[in-house]
Amino acid sequence: MNKYVKRYLIDAMSGMAQGLFASLLVGTIIRTLGQQLLRLGDNSVFQFLFDAGNFCWDAHVVGAAMAVGIGFAMGVHGLVLFSLITVGATANILGKAGGPLAVLVIAIIAAELGMLVSRKTKVDILVTPIVTIISGVLLSVLFAKYIGMAADSVGKLIMLTTELHPFVMGIFVSVVVGIALTLPISSAAICAALGLTGLAGGAAVAGCCAQMVGFAVLSFKENRWGGVVSQGLGTSMLQMPNIIKNPRVWIVPIVASAITGPIATCVFGMTMNGAAVSSGMGTCGLVGQIGVISGWYSPSQQAVEWAVHKAEKAGFAAEQIAAITQDSLRINPGFMDWFGLLMVCFVLPAVLCWFMGKLFRRYGWIKDGDLTLA
Repeated sequence: MNKYVKRYLIDAMSGMAQGLFASLLVGTIIRTLGQQLLRLGDNSVFQFLFDAGNFCWDAHVVGAAMAVGIGFAMGVHGLVLFSLITVGATANILGKAGGPLAVLVIAIIAAELGMLVSRKTKVDILVTPIVTIISGVLLSVLFAKYIGMAADSVGKLIMLTTELHPFVMGIFVSVVVGIALTLPISSAAICAALGLTGLAGGAAVAGCCAQMVGFAVLSFKENRWGGVVSQGLGTSMLQMPNIIKNPRVWIVPIVASAITGPIATCVFGMTMNGAAVSSGMGTCGLVGQIGVISGWYSPSQQAVEWAVHKAEKAGFAAEQIAAITQDSLRINPGFMDWFGLLMVCFVLPAVLCWFMGKLFRRYGWIKDGDLTLA
């Protein structure tokens, strides 16, 4: 059981997140950069950056990148890996808004079916791609739509509930996604699969930052600046061996995420209008912050779809709904937007975890060496 959990829930999800990072996420950064530079003047280099980012947004490209990431993480053979390009593109297109989850499920099955025949025949170059592609595309045609609908429905439920109850859901989303970030599973893949944007995406960013910045500050006595970089800009997952030894060390960043989550939703109204995968990245390479910022200037298609969904639920006129585009969702961020991003992502997690860390050490819940990285 542990073998399959690792293969399908840890390795495959991590591979999917890397595929998203290497396509949609990086494309968003490049596109936003080109878009902002074009404001300075019409320049072929700036236009190239904008166009390059647009290519990365293509659903075929994103689906293929996710499937290849999944296959690579699973260690499949070359022909299976290359065949997953078609499978991923098909599943992502047919899965629509919930495409990432459809890609995850279908790419795993197609990869395993491809591996059953890979290198087993003298005509492997024909048999392996045929089995992988036919099975993957067939599964996509039959099930991708429904897998996508299920993921989209859950994601929309979470986002709608967060809009209606920002305090309670701010705590819930922040804590749950933050915990997922530190566990050996991919919080980024979860957020991408559910299409978590809007206020819920902002709460998810807050929870992830509380874990990463929180552990970096909490363990500064043991790990110094190397720990700040490896955990604050890398991953809080490095602390899992220490959490297993002394679970109480995890209380501090979890409490911090329970505080910063509702502050993000209720006080600053911080939203994630960038790529949903950014919601689960926290301060890893500052991707969470880049996602929020890019969402101000260049909202993602997921953000547009969510805005349209809200407008439909509110009974807006057809002309008003049709007017909702990426251009209409852009904002020029003011002081409070930047201040909120800084406070939620960096200042509050650092201060809260520093203070609680002092108390925990004073009362012996955390002892010297409990947070030392191996």
